[in-house]
Amino acid sequence: MPRRDRLSEHDRSYPVRMCVGCRSRAAQSDLVRLVADGGAVIPDPMGRHPGRGAYLHPDPRCWESAERRRAWPRAFRAAGRLDTSRVAAFFAEESRWSGAR
Repeated sequence: MPRRDRLSEHDRSYPVRMCVGCRSRAAQSDLVRLVADGGAVIPDPMGRHPGRGAYLHPDPRCWESAERRRAWPRAFRAAGRLDTSRVAAFFAEESRWSGAR
C-alpha cells in the first residue's frame, strides 16, 4: 500500500494522528476514531466515547492492513484478541455509500 503524503511543519496547526492501518500521519478530522469497549472495538465517529482511541482512514485498504497486521491489541494496549465485527460492518457500510457516488 503506498504511503500517504506527509504533513509539513506549517500544516500542523490542528491535531495530527497516525492511522493504524497505513501508519501515515493525517489530520484527526480525516480519520475515524475507534475505541475498545470491553472486548470489542467500536467506531466512534463523533469522538465522544471515553478511553484510549485508535485512528484509521475511512479506506477499506487501511482496514485490511490493520486486520492483517493484527494491530488492535497494540493500539489499545489490550491483552488477547478483540472483536472487530462492529468496525468491519461500519467500514462495509462506509464503502457502500462511497461507492455510490
